[in-house]
Amino acid sequence: GRRTMGVGFSPRLTLLCLGFVSGVRTLNPDDPNVCSHWESYAVTVQESYAHPFDQVYYTRCTDILNWFKCTKHSISFKTARRLISGTMYRRRSQCCPGFYETGELCVPLCTEECVHGRCVSPDTCQCEPVFTSSRLSSGCESDFWGPHCTNRCQCRNGAKCNPITGACVCTDGFQGWRCEEHCHHNLYGKDCMQECQCLNGATCHHQSGECLCAPGYTGSFCEEPCPPGQHGSMCEQRCSCQNGGTCHHVTGECHCPPGWMGPVCAQPCPFGWFGINCSEECTCRNGGLCDHISGVCQCTAGYIGERCQEECPVGTYGPQCAHKCDCLNRARCYHINGACLCSEGFKGPSCQDRFCPAGLYGLLCDKICPCKGNNTLSCHPLSGECTCAAGWAGLYCNETCPAGYYGDGCKEPCSCANGADCDGVSGACVCAPGFIGDDCSISCPPGLHGANCSAACSCRNRASCWHVDGACICREGWQGVDCSIPCSSGSWGSGCNQTCQCANEAACDPVNGSCTCSAGWRGEYCDVLCPDGSYGLDCRERCDCLHADGCDPLTGTCRCLAGWT
Repeated sequence: GRRTMGVGFSPRLTLLCLGFVSGVRTLNPDDPNVCSHWESYAVTVQESYAHPFDQVYYTRCTDILNWFKCTKHSISFKTARRLISGTMYRRRSQCCPGFYETGELCVPLCTEECVHGRCVSPDTCQCEPVFTSSRLSSGCESDFWGPHCTNRCQCRNGAKCNPITGACVCTDGFQGWRCEEHCHHNLYGKDCMQECQCLNGATCHHQSGECLCAPGYTGSFCEEPCPPGQHGSMCEQRCSCQNGGTCHHVTGECHCPPGWMGPVCAQPCPFGWFGINCSEECTCRNGGLCDHISGVCQCTAGYIGERCQEECPVGTYGPQCAHKCDCLNRARCYHINGACLCSEGFKGPSCQDRFCPAGLYGLLCDKICPCKGNNTLSCHPLSGECTCAAGWAGLYCNETCPAGYYGDGCKEPCSCANGADCDGVSGACVCAPGFIGDDCSISCPPGLHGANCSAACSCRNRASCWHVDGACICREGWQGVDCSIPCSSGSWGSGCNQTCQCANEAACDPVNGSCTCSAGWRGEYCDVLCPDGSYGLDCRERCDCLHADGCDPLTGTCRCLAGWT
């Protein structure tokens, strides 16, 4: 019946170390001279917890610079562990006041040595025969006291009486003149001096201080409520709640999750209600049922919408509008079961039959249909209106589709680019010269041009050609139909449209117009003579003249002074 001490931590904690030493002799807690108390000690425990981390992944998107891949981030969690410090409690046994430990026993202590006697209780000596003393016991038999051992002790609950005075020495947990009373509330132990540590309305044993928990609580000090699924005295009763319901740790009363009710949460919400305590009213329309937990509407056949307020879109029917109507001749179908609602002039389960025989129309089926036979899908049995086949239009289906349209009655617009036309029947694009692709949106690759990009360009000198008609686009410095003719003297650039600015017979680069000076000239446009003392191409030659007035900047010929040759 003794309780053991525990740690008030989560079940996910792991005890790493305990300060217990095996092999140590301990006192017997049932010995009347052994007292006990609670002591705390520190432990290190390992705790599990959810550690967040950033998870990176890629997804397709419209970012062309990153090759249509975008980075996404999400926060995930993984289980990690960490060390924390905690406190545990244990019962420590020791000799009661007035006793000391020897071996595994607690024996009485007399502060003064018993002469001619033995110590039988704290500071009480039992004398040997023929010896007496004011501080020695008289050696009375148990339950008697006084000078002649004639007085009977009145002590109760295992208390001993002083053989001299008859005063009661109470055992742990009792008090009063005759030790007839338990310790008062919240006290226990020797002389009822120790204070109980119990919580949550618990009582403690008047002798040991052991906590007797109130219903709904557990733990050494009754500090914890019953674990989930249990309740009542000593948490021994199992909860009877169903469907995820939780019970009160004291009374066991069930607290039901959304959508459930009843003493043990076994009953779903009644029709038309949902949520916590079934207190929210459903708002589904057209016979829709609402989920008793979330209130989400489950629509009947033929209806959709958050509250089942909308009929199925035209052309669909049934549960969740998942079925396609199979009605013909422009008939509509009933949104609930898909039954066809035929237009005038037609009959049959799918409205596939005409009232009039083929080729005739009118109330009496006496008029001949005016439609062009091979180009017509049908002639209306009442009005005679023609329904044209793909690629044909007009009142009598005798006209081809106009540019940009195709399909039955030429009602579908073409989806072709760059001026392309499309086939009147299939809508397939017929690309203009210089373009390819299903929708003619792709220009011919370099070096090709014309219809279906089937013609090769004939341009020279690295010139490109126009993808439509193959016309050459010459690079700077070239001209001609195939860019094979260099720019004529005095011109340069794209199309040879730039005029050279070079002077003094300097050559002009046909690509960029830069000047190449002739001998004796320099500068951007070759309009500056070589400086004195130099001549030739780029003025790199040095004059070698004596007694001369310089040299000719073109040839380097010395211009001699008078009297010199």
